[in-house]
Amino acid sequence: MTRWFTSSWIVALVGCLLYLGTTAALIHPAQFAAARAKQKPNQLTPGDDPSWKFHNPEFDQWVAELKNEKANLAERQQQLDQLQTRLDAERQEFLTATQAVYQLQTQFDANVVRLKQSEMQNLQREAKLISAMSPEGVTSLINQMSDDDVVHLLTIMKPDTAAQILDALSQQGADGAKRAARLTERLQLVLPPAANQPSSS
Repeated sequence: MTRWFTSSWIVALVGCLLYLGTTAALIHPAQFAAARAKQKPNQLTPGDDPSWKFHNPEFDQWVAELKNEKANLAERQQQLDQLQTRLDAERQEFLTATQAVYQLQTQFDANVVRLKQSEMQNLQREAKLISAMSPEGVTSLINQMSDDDVVHLLTIMKPDTAAQILDALSQQGADGAKRAARLTERLQLVLPPAANQPSSS
């Protein structure tokens, strides 16, 4: 028995048991609880991360500027949309007015053509009547007409007939000769009648 107590491993075992017992007697579980309680205020939960609670005034100002810029852009876009709508409406009104003017111009041109044709027919009939009159009657009638009307009539007449009328007019004194010369000069500036409008005899 003495040999058991004197062996080295028995001595080591006894030493370990004494150490464990002393440690258990000196260190109470309440001390661990107190230590844990002291550490709890310093422990961080997932929701208590300081990085999520960090407040940066410059970042807030930057976000506010971005929101303000976004609002300005939205307002600018709205103004551009309104301007585009107004331009489209004005363009449509302009096209409508242009079409109306074109139609009026077309109608006016057609009426002018009909009027010119009607005037030409009247002049041709009048030239035929004058050509059939005596020189005295022709000169009396021409004295009652304006130079423009006389030139129009003489233009559509045959050259021989127009020459006879101017000759009869020039024989009516100095005033008749001056008017005959004036009419002759104007006739030289007038284009001859169109080929499809034969001169009256």
